[in-house]
Amino acid sequence: MIWLEKYKMLLIGGVVTALVVFLYISKPKEELSAGGDAGLPGVMEEKSEKPFEMEEHEVASGPLFVDVKGAVSSPGLYEAKEGDRVLDAIDQAGGLIKTADEKQVNFAQKVHDEMIIYIPEKGEVVEEALPAMAAPSSTQAAGKININRADLSELQNLPGVGPAKAQAIIDYREDQGPFKKVEDIQNVSGIGEKTFEKLQESITVN
Repeated sequence: MIWLEKYKMLLIGGVVTALVVFLYISKPKEELSAGGDAGLPGVMEEKSEKPFEMEEHEVASGPLFVDVKGAVSSPGLYEAKEGDRVLDAIDQAGGLIKTADEKQVNFAQKVHDEMIIYIPEKGEVVEEALPAMAAPSSTQAAGKININRADLSELQNLPGVGPAKAQAIIDYREDQGPFKKVEDIQNVSGIGEKTFEKLQESITVN
């Protein structure tokens, strides 16, 4: 029994020693594991604190086009930008000519796409101070097209008048001066009596 007691004490001592060694060995792993777990929230926190940046894209509006007519140096179609005024469009058209009636023009009005800016001459009467849609009042009176002022596209709205006849009307008035009466349109090449009968109720020279 003495040997049993002896080996029992050795066995207990060995178990205690093994337990101490196990605890000593396993402790760094636990600390490492704890350190790793502790570090993870830090990484997540760092990511969460980084601001999310969105690229802002400005929505660009398309170009504006205005048709400048009347008493300007270079009538025609011009490109404008948002916020431009009538004065800016007139400047693009070379400015006013000497016969322009500035009193009937609102230079401060903002332009818009497809706007027609008509500049009247002195002594000419239009319905508005600056007709944003001035061409109809100057080239169309009481539903009639003014053959002294209408452009190529407007003349083609006349019955029996296509691109060739419309251009012939413009060429005639540039060479011979404005029409004095509607019947004078028969002097244009390609426009005879039959054509005149179709369009006489649709045209004016005033």
